Amino acid sequence: MLRLFAALSVPDDIALALSARQRDLAGARWRPREALHITLRFFGEIPENQADDLDAELGQITGRPLQIALEGAGAFGEGRDIHAVWAGVAENPELRQLARRCEAAARRAGLAPDRRNYRPHVTLAYLSRPEPPAVAAWIQRHNLLKSPPFSVTSFGLYSSHRGEDGPAYQLERDYRLS
Repeated sequence: MLRLFAALSVPDDIALALSARQRDLAGARWRPREALHITLRFFGEIPENQADDLDAELGQITGRPLQIALEGAGAFGEGRDIHAVWAGVAENPELRQLARRCEAAARRAGLAPDRRNYRPHVTLAYLSRPEPPAVAAWIQRHNLLKSPPFSVTSFGLYSSHRGEDGPAYQLERDYRLS
């Protein structure tokens, strides 16, 4: 079984700027710069033969390169159940279209539909039972985050491996947008 997702990598200069915001939140498990990404579709644990089918379907996706910008900050969960803080992605119809194409590829490969609403973001830290006022204060300090636009010329299929400090990711395949 492989734990897989499709994502866009974050350029080094944008990741460096985000890492400067990764502080002042007690108990946060900050993600390393190399792990920062924008998920297009999380596929979950799938057998290797189905992963091959998924790879073939993702390889059929076409689209032009994108311009993306990060904007805002937020959290997933509520109260003591907040489990992550993130940097948002400015609304982008082309990005949403690419995510829909990844969803369609997953279905053609036999995966169940993703029932969650797509909310593009970059996870900055995982949290475990944080103090809600501290999280709210962190979001307020960073909610005006805005990156310069950056070009995306490919997306990747990544594997995820659980570790002590959170998951580690490995690029398995890269798909060009042209």
